[in-house]
Amino acid sequence: MAYGLRVKVSDRRADVLLAVGTAVFAVGATYGRLSASGMPERPLDGSGVVLLVVSALFLAARRAAPAVAGPVTAGSAVLYYAAGYPGIFALGPVMVTIYTAAALGRRRLAVTLAVALAGGLSVVVALSPADPEPGGLSLLSGWLVAMVVAGESVRGRRAYLREVERRAAEAERTREEAALRRAGEERLWIAQELHDTLTHAISVINVQAAVATHLLDRRPEQARAALAAIKDSGHEAMRELRATLGVLRQADAGEAEAGLARLPRLVARAEAAGLPVRMAVVGEPGPLPPAADRAAYRIAQEALTNVMRHAGAGAVTVTTEYRPRTLVLRVADDGRGAAPGSERGMGLIGMRERAVSAGGTLLAGPGPAGGFEVRAELPRAES
Repeated sequence: MAYGLRVKVSDRRADVLLAVGTAVFAVGATYGRLSASGMPERPLDGSGVVLLVVSALFLAARRAAPAVAGPVTAGSAVLYYAAGYPGIFALGPVMVTIYTAAALGRRRLAVTLAVALAGGLSVVVALSPADPEPGGLSLLSGWLVAMVVAGESVRGRRAYLREVERRAAEAERTREEAALRRAGEERLWIAQELHDTLTHAISVINVQAAVATHLLDRRPEQARAALAAIKDSGHEAMRELRATLGVLRQADAGEAEAGLARLPRLVARAEAAGLPVRMAVVGEPGPLPPAADRAAYRIAQEALTNVMRHAGAGAVTVTTEYRPRTLVLRVADDGRGAAPGSERGMGLIGMRERAVSAGGTLLAGPGPAGGFEVRAELPRAES
């Protein structure tokens, strides 16, 4: 019953039509003497018609209940020929049920039906008062083997198609997951770029605005320099925003590349905001992978921003050390450090994410001589 519930409604209708059509054809063709069994035959009567019709009608259950339809069709065929009724059409329903059982994966049932039918008809032939036509049982055996093989072939083909469909569905699901993952990574990249760009620029602007406000009446020349620094920081922020948006529009992607080549400009802006910064380069500078180069610049940018906003430092040292396989970037200050849960602590999370995404590591904490130090190690070759 559970198996029958899995049969499609369209398949059930097709089986019913097949059963009715087979019954009509078998009775009509037998009455029309369109074939002979090769054994002594008697005229078709009511009992023979019942056997033909019952056997054919059970084809309606060939997929829903093959274990029932098979024995009924096989038994009907054996009884039909044991009674000496004419024609070969009584074999049609059992041939179909043997094929169906094999196609459904019921190989043992299909083989059992084929053996039972062949054995039953062999007994009928052996008990016949006259010799049958030679080769009849051999031909029947060949048809039975053909039905089992055809059913197995169809079953294998269906299994192959189901596996192809499953793999296609899995591939589609994997593509959707990959697309969602890429979209998430792109959103994270955009958020990081905008955070680093805007936070640094706004921090510089805030510091310079405070200086300009303080000096506007007493030292207008110095206030004018602070306002010029604000203007430069605003221009730089706008340039980086345009570059980032250019990447989103897939245009001018090269302008969005932030790397250590721009580190001197970054330090100059920090110095213009009143933060004494010393740069140091150790080793022989060389090319870096784009991801590591961009990460190093953004880490330095975020570290200097944190110093200006939170550290109260009197001096900062930015060191880039080029080792054979890694770049070591250090940003050390002599300020207060980071308070737990502060915005500076949140900025450290973003710096660490950038380092990890480039294949490196980042450590941040109190420096050996006090203050605070950010230390990033990034690979100098593509991993």
